[in-house]
Amino acid sequence: MANRPNLLAGEDLPPAPRQRRSLAKHARLKKAGLQVFREKGYEAASIEEVARRAGIAVGAFYQHFRSKRQLLLALMDELLERLAELNLRPEGGGDVRANLHQFLSRALAADLRYLGAYRAWRQAALSDPELARKQRRIHEWTVGRIAGLLARLSQLPGARRGVDLEGLAVVLDSLFWDFLAKASQMSPAGRARWLAAIVHLMYHAIF
Repeated sequence: MANRPNLLAGEDLPPAPRQRRSLAKHARLKKAGLQVFREKGYEAASIEEVARRAGIAVGAFYQHFRSKRQLLLALMDELLERLAELNLRPEGGGDVRANLHQFLSRALAADLRYLGAYRAWRQAALSDPELARKQRRIHEWTVGRIAGLLARLSQLPGARRGVDLEGLAVVLDSLFWDFLAKASQMSPAGRARWLAAIVHLMYHAIF
């Protein structure tokens, strides 16, 4: 399976923080960035607002990121890192549908912190050709990972034969990213219904 896209490759980033205080400021800026992007999207978000919420001077922002765009790239790259760490080998024993629900719940829990980043990313990619290219590489990677998961599920007892796993992976990938773009406006009950619907779709497509 291909390695995840490195969104920061080629970026002229400031030197990585090393001291404890600098590392703490860096973490606060990313946390504040997630909040501001979640609430305001990309265009309306400002470096001044991110710095204010992080409790640091605006000038200190530029010691960590050269622009709002670079902050967004760092947050999205962190999201991809979390996704890459997910174990896409759901258990095959017992109740397959229940196992699939538990697996997807864990996967989405890793994503939900980054709702603001993905909302802003989708907006920014509409007017930034380089981000749009990175977006396509992200989707190629995530479709491949989902296709791998579906292939493993298709080897379990009771799985149907002849399912277009690649086509199904493309559909599921679109649904997952669309969920991330909208989940910040959903209630916990709404997110739970969405998850149940995806589990239903995946299970009955494969079994």
